Amino acid sequence: MAKKKEWREGEMILTFKLQKTDRPYTKVMAEWLDAALPELNDSEQYMFDKTYKKELKKLQYWSEENLKMQFISPVLELGQILDSDNFVSFFDKSLEGEYDGYRLSVKADFVVGNGLLDYIQTPYFHFQAGGVPQYKPNRNPTGDPMAQLLEAFLIGQTANLKDNINFPLYGCEIVGAYWRFVTMENRTYCVSKTYDCTDRDDLLHIIAILRKFREILETQLLK
Repeated sequence: MAKKKEWREGEMILTFKLQKTDRPYTKVMAEWLDAALPELNDSEQYMFDKTYKKELKKLQYWSEENLKMQFISPVLELGQILDSDNFVSFFDKSLEGEYDGYRLSVKADFVVGNGLLDYIQTPYFHFQAGGVPQYKPNRNPTGDPMAQLLEAFLIGQTANLKDNINFPLYGCEIVGAYWRFVTMENRTYCVSKTYDCTDRDDLLHIIAILRKFREILETQLLK
C-alpha cells in the first residue's frame, strides 16, 4: 500500500482524479455562502471587538499555536460550531484512512462531526487539512494547507461511506489572514472566494458562514 507523508494540491488532483471548481459555485457551496450577517448580542459583540483588535495588532507576530488559541478559537466560538448536545468537535485530531490504495494520515487542526467523548464517528467539517480548519502562516515546501484539507476530506469520505453516508463535506483553509471555504462532493471540490479576517466586514462574513454551517449540520446532515 502506497503512503506519502506530504502532498501538494496538484499531486492530490492528479493522483486521486479530483476536480477543482470555484465559480460558478456548486449548489452546495452557493447555499453555504448565502449566510445573513449575524446579529451579535452584547457579550458576542464584546468578544468580536476584542478578537478583531487583537488580530490586527498581533497577527504577523503570532506563532501558529498562538493564532489558533487566541484568534481562531474565539472565531469558532462566535461561529457557534464548538461542542453541543448534537455534535462533537476536536482540535489537533489525528486522522487516518485508505483511499485508492494509498494510506492517508493527517493531523486535523479542527474537526466537527457526530461522535461521543473523544471518538468521532462521522466527520462533516474539517478546519484545515486534517480535521478541518487549518492555519498555516504561509505556504511553504513542507506543508500545503489545501492538500492537507483534501487529505482530511478523503479520509472523512472513507469513514462515512463505511456507514453508507455520502453527504458533502465542508471545511476551511486558512493562510495567514486569508480564509477560503471548501466543499467536497465525491471527487469534486469547490473553493470559495478569499475572506480577509483583518477586514471587519469579512470577519463578520466568516462568522456568518460558520453559523450557516451549524444550521446545515443540524437541519440536513444530522437528520
